[in-house]
Amino acid sequence: MGVPSNDPREDVLQAWYMDDSDEDQRLPHHREPKEYVSLDQLSELGVISWRLDADNYETDEDLKKIREERGYSYMDFCEVCPEKLPNYEEKIKSFFEEHLHTDEEIRYCVEGSGYFDVRDRNEKWIRVWVKKGGMIVLPAGIYHRFTLDTNNYIKAMRLFVGDPVWTPFNRPHDHLPARYSLLTLLLQICFLLYGWHDFQETSLGNKNWSFLQGRVHQGLCDEGSW
Repeated sequence: MGVPSNDPREDVLQAWYMDDSDEDQRLPHHREPKEYVSLDQLSELGVISWRLDADNYETDEDLKKIREERGYSYMDFCEVCPEKLPNYEEKIKSFFEEHLHTDEEIRYCVEGSGYFDVRDRNEKWIRVWVKKGGMIVLPAGIYHRFTLDTNNYIKAMRLFVGDPVWTPFNRPHDHLPARYSLLTLLLQICFLLYGWHDFQETSLGNKNWSFLQGRVHQGLCDEGSW
């Protein structure tokens, strides 16, 4: 059973494997016993995160540096709660549909909190709880969803490279180049972690190796990226 580490980011970001319950999506949905996921483990899925000073985001040099280094030229804010978000019921339902984007999804929580759920290599849901001061980047091509927690409020800074594109592609959209690129990255990481023989025995290897090979032969992936 995983437990929270001493990573200072975990004051504002925590992750764990979800149970299979159909109860209120705003509940934590821990497994029993609880099974935490470290933020370093999340980074192996391409999900990266920071702890920042949400009370001083306008002058925060760390945020400024991240934006400059990663090219996040666009910025706005989104408040999600029944009182502030137009068509709230429709929007919150669409946010919780499993989907991917063809660009990164960058969210910096400056008030409130919420859950970002992402699929791991074996198609299991990991719930990432983002609280005030937590910034998360979901890579292009990752299947994910969002919901509020029981506090029913989040105010998030949205960042983007260039003009924003918020288009969600509900699952299945495995044919998109962003999905191929992410699978290639995850397969590389998995291969490095497990070695060739053990890699073939993992769920990721079994499910995606032949799939990705087929896409390479069709000219849809760069074989040289391996």
